[in-house]
Amino acid sequence: MAREEGGPTSQGDRRGDDMTALLILLEEIISNFQINLLLISFILMLISPETRKRKRWDRLGPTRMLDSIPAHVKQLDRFVRVTDRSCIDNLRMDRNTFGRLCRILRDRVGLIDKKFVTLEEQVAMFLCVLSHHKKSRIVGYDFMRSSQTVSRYIHTVLRGVLTLHSLFLVKPKPIDDQCLDRRWNWFKGCLGALDGTYINVRVPIADAPRYRNRKGQITTNTLAVCDPQLQFIYVLSGWEGSAGDSRILRDAISSPLGLKVPKGFVTPYKGVRYHLKEWGPGRQAPQTPEELFNLRHTKARNVIERSFAVLKMRWGILRSASFYPIEVQSGLIIACFLLHNFIRSQLAVNPVEAELDKEAEDADENKNEYVDGDHISSVEPSASWNNKRDDLAREMWAERNNR
Repeated sequence: MAREEGGPTSQGDRRGDDMTALLILLEEIISNFQINLLLISFILMLISPETRKRKRWDRLGPTRMLDSIPAHVKQLDRFVRVTDRSCIDNLRMDRNTFGRLCRILRDRVGLIDKKFVTLEEQVAMFLCVLSHHKKSRIVGYDFMRSSQTVSRYIHTVLRGVLTLHSLFLVKPKPIDDQCLDRRWNWFKGCLGALDGTYINVRVPIADAPRYRNRKGQITTNTLAVCDPQLQFIYVLSGWEGSAGDSRILRDAISSPLGLKVPKGFVTPYKGVRYHLKEWGPGRQAPQTPEELFNLRHTKARNVIERSFAVLKMRWGILRSASFYPIEVQSGLIIACFLLHNFIRSQLAVNPVEAELDKEAEDADENKNEYVDGDHISSVEPSASWNNKRDDLAREMWAERNNR
């Protein structure tokens, strides 16, 4: 009887022990699963976006990355630290001027060295684009950088240069009685010469008619004023090539931050011969006071033409249309004007200007044209200014005949 009562009890105990063991096993499985989830979450937290970005460098290895730095330094040295001639050929300024520009951008604008790209290299890439109108991928090949890196720093340096407009644009100084320049000593009180120039741009097809000038080219019409030292006083860029000079000049004068002219404009006589030779044979010499005035007016005004010629010879990006948006193209044009002023203030002798000066003067002496409204003279002077011009023409004529 006892054996029969104990049999079922033993079987029940064994079943209970099996259930307990099963529950313990399930608890261990659940506990391990939770631990695995925590480990997975912790690993995912360690994989940050910065780590993923650096995966390429991890594949290359730290030694490969560090070995590339001296190559970049050597390449930059080849551009800006070997000789002044090499620096001028590549960046249009000598080594001292380049160093001063970088210092100004660092101190006044706040541009800094990046992790792998120094400020000097950023500025050098920007100047290469302006000087030779190279595309980003070509500049990237020269500097061993990606085209995205080059494009990023071109825009960064461009913004920095544009913020220096108040520093680089010169303040106008009236011509005084002590002026020894024979081209300007007749024009006392004048601030400088004014004219417009066409610069090729690239625009969407829908905008092409607005930017097509009277010669059929897609351009922007840029207004500028320069002093007798070929330094720019005022620049207005961005107008369409189809816009007339008078419209642009009115906009420059009426703008609150535009061109400020204290008194008025000294314009040439229209319909009167303009490009002559003062002591030329026969009809090549001035025959009337008006022609003599126009002759001396063109000699004084020649500085703006020479300034445009030097500007376009120095910066290759101004000689052909670029692929940037039109807003960026306008900014690059203004940057060329600003850097032109900076280079002139730093370089006593510039090879670009030395090569151009004689050619420009010879070309000017060989011209024999009438004033046909091609030059900016649309803001008509008042009757008092016309009288002053007539008096000045008679004084010039009397002084010439009394020699």
